[in-house]
Amino acid sequence: QVQLVESGGGLVQAGGSLRLSCVASGPIFGINAMGWYRQAPGKQRELVATIPAGGNPNYVDSVKGRFTISRDNAKDTVYLQMNSLKPEDTAVYYCNADVRTSYLPRYQNYWGQGTQVTVSS
Repeated sequence: QVQLVESGGGLVQAGGSLRLSCVASGPIFGINAMGWYRQAPGKQRELVATIPAGGNPNYVDSVKGRFTISRDNAKDTVYLQMNSLKPEDTAVYYCNADVRTSYLPRYQNYWGQGTQVTVSS
């Protein structure tokens, strides 16, 4: 069973920084795109940033210039460095990945359990 486990969330003041991590584990054969989504109270889940296995990352406009997504393929890990945080960044942040397992010859989409990020004004 593939699992995605996030860490690094917490409470920070506006203007501060946090770094989220997400580690994929299980019978992994390969990982294609990895990404971060977020869901604020009363709102739909939205894409924050994605990074393909071998290409350029993409960001939602509201975080461009403040957030940086990166990955370590050797560790099956994706990171989200969040700088200049704003109260509107408050949300549960979810890790997402397209994973091919060692027993199924196709990619499937997986989600982490989420980590809370709270930015106080």
